[in-house]
Amino acid sequence: MEDDQLLTTRVPRTLEAKTKLFGLELTDVLIIFANLATTNLVFGATSFRVPIVWGSTLILGALLFFFKRGKPDGYLAHFGEFLAAPEYRSAGASDLKFVKRKDVNLE
Repeated sequence: MEDDQLLTTRVPRTLEAKTKLFGLELTDVLIIFANLATTNLVFGATSFRVPIVWGSTLILGALLFFFKRGKPDGYLAHFGEFLAAPEYRSAGASDLKFVKRKDVNLE
């Protein structure tokens, strides 16, 4: 019975670390690349290609980097949900999405 030792395995120290590229979340990098692709599609054949395509991409990247500094993960998604939500919410208002089922009798 000398084999009764606790089995252990090595694990990384930061299990909940978020993946970041250049200090930005992956969704932010996706937004930057979407901007780059869209502006390149629209302005790629014009003489304004360099200032509009690369300038807007660099400005957007810098804005996201400095605006999100010190904010929690998923801040932009939650901020967008906050802006889209109604300003006034009534606790006593009827639920417009509620559908009463006919096959269930609660009495």
